[in-house]
Amino acid sequence: MRLEHVNLCVRDPKATAAILCDLFGWHVRWEGAAKDNGYTVHVGNEESYLAVYAPAVALKPEAERYRHVAGLNHIGVVVDDLAAAEARVKAAGYQPHSHGDYEPGLRFYFDGPEGIEYEVVSYD
Repeated sequence: MRLEHVNLCVRDPKATAAILCDLFGWHVRWEGAAKDNGYTVHVGNEESYLAVYAPAVALKPEAERYRHVAGLNHIGVVVDDLAAAEARVKAAGYQPHSHGDYEPGLRFYFDGPEGIEYEVVSYD
């Protein structure tokens, strides 16, 4: 068994997808019209992806992370080179925070496109 995808609501799926592809070396797997007259872009690799979806309705503000039932706290992404990933995050204008060195690996977090928090981890 494996996790195939996670679907996120965003205001601008094309812009969010482009940033995530640049940060993580992903590619667009598919994009097009989606549920309820919305638009979705699938970004990731051959095994898994994020579906970044914009519905045709106004989105409500995000609930406070770690304080909302069924809320999204963060998305974890495994990278081979943590320093290179952090450099890309900084170059894109995001501020890494909460660096950690604990089992099973090194990590940092950043608030990325649409205010979604990402955990970037390396197990090497």
